[in-house]
Amino acid sequence: MQNFTDPALTRRDLFVVGAASASAVAATGAAARTTAQAASPSPTPGALAPQGETAMPVRMTINGQQQTLSLDTRTTLLDALREHLHLTGTKKGCDHGQCGACTVIVDGRRINACLTLAVMHEGAQVTTIEGLGQPQKLHPLQAAFVKHDGYQCGYCTPGQICSAVGVLQEIKAGIPSHVSGDLTAQPLLSADEIRERMSGNLCRCGAYSNILDAITEVAATNGGAA
Repeated sequence: MQNFTDPALTRRDLFVVGAASASAVAATGAAARTTAQAASPSPTPGALAPQGETAMPVRMTINGQQQTLSLDTRTTLLDALREHLHLTGTKKGCDHGQCGACTVIVDGRRINACLTLAVMHEGAQVTTIEGLGQPQKLHPLQAAFVKHDGYQCGYCTPGQICSAVGVLQEIKAGIPSHVSGDLTAQPLLSADEIRERMSGNLCRCGAYSNILDAITEVAATNGGAA
């Protein structure tokens, strides 16, 4: 190789030397990465954590049946129901607590299952849409939704019905809402009260008036209880 101080070194020679040096550095880096990858195998696709490191047993009563699950501590209640127990009636919509499609009833209160971790509900009583009624014996709200066409695509319907159960329980218990005129009085079974309390459950198909009719009928025929 010619000395870089040699005036006979041409511009072409300089480019050739530079390209050769760059290729050597790249090859060395690639070999180092290959060795590192071989020493540290990739985790299983979809795994949240190495097996056993963050898993713990969680015991809940789901739709009247005792269940013990071994779950990653970061597993949401929604994913525990859908992916581990295959109770797919509870839907995953926005996964941010904004649509209400994942509403279930936990210890008598309606919650968004996507916003809570399963490990937070050790020993809890959880009711999903599957636990409210069966095709042979529908829950009154399920039957009313069918009667009043309270659904179109049906994706939001399980959450709507579970939320409606919670709404009627809240009104019966005297829990006020944002539109309650007197916070110390028994809330009215009015359209405004029901709309306000159901406002966290979105229906992309726009079946809101039919949903209101279904809930109102059940409230009237069952003395305000679901």
